[in-house]
Amino acid sequence: MKINKFFYAFLTITILFLSCSKDEVLDPLESESNVLQEEVSSKALKQIGSGVMMQAFYWDVPAGGTWWNVVKGKVSSWNNAGIDAIWLPPVSKAQNGPFSMGYDPFDYYDFGQYNQMGSTETRFGSRSELESLITQAHNNGLSVIADMVLNHNSGGDLESNEFAGKDTYTKFMPLSGKFNRTKYDFHPNDKYNSDSGFFGGFPDLSHKKPYVQDWLWKRSNSVAKYYKNTMKFDGWRFDYVKGFEPWVPRQFRDAVGGFAVGEYWDGNVNTLKWWTDQAQMSAFDFGCYYKMRDAFMGNNLNALSGDMLWKRNASRAVTFVANHDTDEIINNKILAYAYILTHEGYPAIFYRDYEDWLSKTKMNNLIWIHNNLAGGSTTNLWTDTDEYIAKRNGGGGKNGLIVYINNSNSWKERWIETNWSNRKIKDYTGNSGWEPTTQGGRWVKIQAPPKGYSVWSLK
Repeated sequence: MKINKFFYAFLTITILFLSCSKDEVLDPLESESNVLQEEVSSKALKQIGSGVMMQAFYWDVPAGGTWWNVVKGKVSSWNNAGIDAIWLPPVSKAQNGPFSMGYDPFDYYDFGQYNQMGSTETRFGSRSELESLITQAHNNGLSVIADMVLNHNSGGDLESNEFAGKDTYTKFMPLSGKFNRTKYDFHPNDKYNSDSGFFGGFPDLSHKKPYVQDWLWKRSNSVAKYYKNTMKFDGWRFDYVKGFEPWVPRQFRDAVGGFAVGEYWDGNVNTLKWWTDQAQMSAFDFGCYYKMRDAFMGNNLNALSGDMLWKRNASRAVTFVANHDTDEIINNKILAYAYILTHEGYPAIFYRDYEDWLSKTKMNNLIWIHNNLAGGSTTNLWTDTDEYIAKRNGGGGKNGLIVYINNSNSWKERWIETNWSNRKIKDYTGNSGWEPTTQGGRWVKIQAPPKGYSVWSLK
């Protein structure tokens, strides 16, 4: 459904004007127009989790306010490749202004429209450029995931603080006029000394304080509701969730809905499972990440037999090979992508791997395989030091597949049992030209190239 361009322009101008207001009560007209835009845009979005997530940034992307336009120029091709959501870096003004990657937040409501912290624009661009990017993503059916840094703030003014026994940088008077903060809103304060964790010496928000909860997710123009209703974000990536209890992101997400994933940086799958159960949302599968690192960097695919979050609850696992914080799988990285893009969980791919470092043709092929073939539960068929074979058993309109990863220096062949009797199969990667027919007992011989992989399904 398309909206008249003049009507759309009117709505956009209205939103921009109202969002710059310092009034703390959301204007009813703004709310009404946002609901209409939400209804119009959301109908065309792909179901998040049906495809692949793109982490649309890396650490120290070029400064100068160009990044939102760079990403905007790529969303159409990403949509065509099978991406269903893009994860953006923190979008609000941070202490380091034009140089910050956003993880030192100062004003949650400054998206590049206020002259503070040394600049008007953020490192990534202006508010209007961000809104244009989000609109372009939505026009291409892509959800947009906001990176929410709720644990700590930075850039406050110095004030006397009897709770800390010293002066602290805890006085925040942002130009947006929204969510002013003082020593009473950080740890230690008059009621609470601490929560789950501090980060890097930054002022640590006290989430048990009603005032903090009101501004983060409860009031009509809270951070959560402003990002959802005015800025049109569709989902949430919560940064450093070890820094607060799981109820914090759970209540934030409950207030506005949408997809949500937490960065609980821990390879202990029991801990990851506990956190996802408590927070009632997904987590990045660091269990899977570290097992893949051991498998591909240690040249021992037996590590893939280890425990991973997706094996406990695939619906709560966001799998990944690299991100802006960690990129340790260097050897045969494409094999790791072959793993996550054929297995259960919601795979996220890293911008630089897709755009700069790996074969885009191979990546697009694996994304297609994930979106069209990789359905159903997973059964391991073979694992040793050099070889790993697993099958997806099919479901959800997908035929399933057999993935064969070969980390050796020579071609490998194996007889394996499929789910198909007397059916011709083919390798959808094109790495093998074989098109064998499965036996009546469903057995068939398949092959994989050296330091490579093949993915088999019904022809």
